[in-house]
Amino acid sequence: MAPPTPAFSAPNSGTAAPDPAPGGMAPAPVPGATPPASAPGGMPPALDAGGTAPVSGGSAPAPPPGTAAPDPAPGGMAPVQPPCAPTSAPAPAGMAPAPVPGATAPAPAPGLGGTAPTLAPHPTAPAPGGMAPTPAPAATTPASIPGATAPTPGATTPASTPGATTHTAPLPPPPPPQTPASPSEEAPAAVSAAASASAAEPWQRYDPWSAAPLASAPLASPSASGGALQQTGAAVLTAGQRRGRARKRLVGGALALALVSGVFGGVVGVHLERNGGFDGVKLPQAAAEPTGRAADSVAGIAARALPSVVTLHVSGSEESGTGTGFVLDSLGHILTNNHVVEPAGSDGDITVVFNGGQTARAEIVGGDSGYDLAVVKVTGVKGLKPLYLGNSDNVQVGDPVVAIGAPFDLEGTVTSGIISAKERPITAGGESGDGSDVSYVDALQTDAPINPGNSGGPLLDTRGRVIGINSAIRSAADGTGSDSGQAGSIGLGFAIPINQGKRVAEELINTGKATHPVIGITLDMDYAGDGARVGTEGGDGGSPVTPGGPGDRAGIRAGDVITEVDGQRIHSGEELIVKTRAHRPGDRLELTIERDGKERTLSLVLGSSD
Repeated sequence: MAPPTPAFSAPNSGTAAPDPAPGGMAPAPVPGATPPASAPGGMPPALDAGGTAPVSGGSAPAPPPGTAAPDPAPGGMAPVQPPCAPTSAPAPAGMAPAPVPGATAPAPAPGLGGTAPTLAPHPTAPAPGGMAPTPAPAATTPASIPGATAPTPGATTPASTPGATTHTAPLPPPPPPQTPASPSEEAPAAVSAAASASAAEPWQRYDPWSAAPLASAPLASPSASGGALQQTGAAVLTAGQRRGRARKRLVGGALALALVSGVFGGVVGVHLERNGGFDGVKLPQAAAEPTGRAADSVAGIAARALPSVVTLHVSGSEESGTGTGFVLDSLGHILTNNHVVEPAGSDGDITVVFNGGQTARAEIVGGDSGYDLAVVKVTGVKGLKPLYLGNSDNVQVGDPVVAIGAPFDLEGTVTSGIISAKERPITAGGESGDGSDVSYVDALQTDAPINPGNSGGPLLDTRGRVIGINSAIRSAADGTGSDSGQAGSIGLGFAIPINQGKRVAEELINTGKATHPVIGITLDMDYAGDGARVGTEGGDGGSPVTPGGPGDRAGIRAGDVITEVDGQRIHSGEELIVKTRAHRPGDRLELTIERDGKERTLSLVLGSSD
């Protein structure tokens, strides 16, 4: 009987299958391997469902690379497996070899069952007496055995154990016959070429039309079906390709973010433009400022004057009206127009409303229709603030003025303008028909808006001083008249100069009546020529020049035409009356007259009339 011949396993990454332990002892299990069940007599059972028993003794030559594994060679020698294609097989004498990590199991040959032996990570040598095998040193080469195939260079071959029989798994059928260069060189050359081809191109051995599974697929443990996992063939990206894809993702993400941001910003912008925001409309507004104003501004003037301006509500047996007045002193005297209080008569009612809302009843102190001025008095009112009176002779055309009143019963109305003319002769009233209610005023003209209800109110300069009493307006409908009518302002308002108002007010307060300066002549009011002509007879049929009067003493005769007063040209009888009443009784006037085509200058002293 021939001595036992050691069995060689195909090398795989420098590892070798363990040798069987002497005496039929099973080697220690390799981690990750599944040991087969024991058969009777200590022999390992077949590993595959096909029932192929391991072959004992000897080795077979290795097949060329890329060919199917051959059937067991005569004499029981197991052929060398192709590189990287070991399969699991039971170890001789009951030893279960461990699967080689990363190794690919070959497909079983057609018609044969079982699996190929699996390479162990490290070679192990069985210890005597059935002890666990001890790993053999790497790269140990066994002695040459006649008839055996040399192992692949670089692989570790297990040492033979005396008295042990090596069993190998049946291998696939041999490839077509080839003529090797020599028996000793065929196996190492084939294994080396297969290993090189497998390392260079591991995917070239995959045949999708082959009945056998991919030989290079890794097999961690024996499968019940005997098949191996196949690689998918997915390409592995290089570092540059991964960086390129990352950049593309970044650029794409940035573009998407920009697009979304633009759309969102557009939506928000449209909403803000249409609705002004998300919390409702909030309009810009100036911050709070000091309430004080310059003393010479309209606001400053109004602030000082309004507490002294009052509104008068007058009611009588036949008519009623509304007008304005202002406080003259702390005793309760209030100056206004005569046509404002005239409807009250002797038994009417006058109510005074102050700027703060306080009301009081008033009594008429005195009035004069010729001057269109009147004084009323309130009692029981404390804290009265009189307005300071100015000098109307100092007023110049163009000076700014402020008017305060109650136009159309709107109390405390303030308007402003300028002095547009001085010494404007006007007549107002005349509703009685006999001329007894006609007023003659040498007025200040202003463009400050004055309307019905402003009558009797103050006309103030830039220092808040009274320079006139608003009395009449020019209406486009009915000509000159008092503002007691319903005509609106057209920018032509007239005020009685305060110098005349002061004198008349003092007379009314002190005596209850006012005096009028007179010349002592009767005028021809129908004269159409330039100037004022003295009539030919008096109103009672007597002389037109009052005997012993101022005119008689100055030398005025019937039929004389007066053309100038104090050097100012006059054009009518009304203007002569206005110029005369602008003075006090006792004032001296210089008159220019025409008589028989010749001019003469006369001097006279004005008289007084009740």
